[in-house]
Amino acid sequence: MTIERPSADTVWRRVAEERTTLVELLDGLDESDWDAASLCAGWRIRDVVAHLVLATRFTLGTIVVELVRARGNIDRLIHDSAVRYADRTTTAGLLAQLRETIGSRATPIGTTPLDRLMDLLVHGQDIAVPLGIERVAPTEPAQWSLERVWAMGAPFHAPERLAGYQLCATDTGWTAGSGTVVTGTAVELLMLVTGRAECPATGGRVLLPIPGGGQGD
Repeated sequence: MTIERPSADTVWRRVAEERTTLVELLDGLDESDWDAASLCAGWRIRDVVAHLVLATRFTLGTIVVELVRARGNIDRLIHDSAVRYADRTTTAGLLAQLRETIGSRATPIGTTPLDRLMDLLVHGQDIAVPLGIERVAPTEPAQWSLERVWAMGAPFHAPERLAGYQLCATDTGWTAGSGTVVTGTAVELLMLVTGRAECPATGGRVLLPIPGGGQGD
């Protein structure tokens, strides 16, 4: 299966689609679900939503201020800014603000439209899986995102972290790395390269987090 490299306009249309379906999913949650743990360690569902909202609002000035506050640690900046925002915003407010981002094409400095799409695909699973909700990710955007993560280095460092394994996407034919063969769909491998799933030691199908189990990084 050949998947062509998308144009920026195509990526943004897919971003809008992912935001739309994520808003629909969140709109059906109970209040208590918003405080459940996501697949990201130390992140509640509401923190993940806050992060997705802030990704459309961060300016260079905001990033500088938050980076100083986080003592130069990017991971701390991303986590702490999301948690603070989630704590001071109601559930209804977070949902309304995420809905307002559907058509946004803003992206923080140093990132790309494809980063926004990858973020939505991965964080959509971070939200859905611990709650036992099936969220189907479209194959083409998952493949684009998989290729992006494999090539981007920080923060995932996928080629180094998964050295000794060859990843093979069963639905697109994409392969990367060398060594023990690990298979999965493009979205399953996307969860692997972003640290949400694991490689079986002897090869085979990627080990995914358990639905409703609240596992993951």
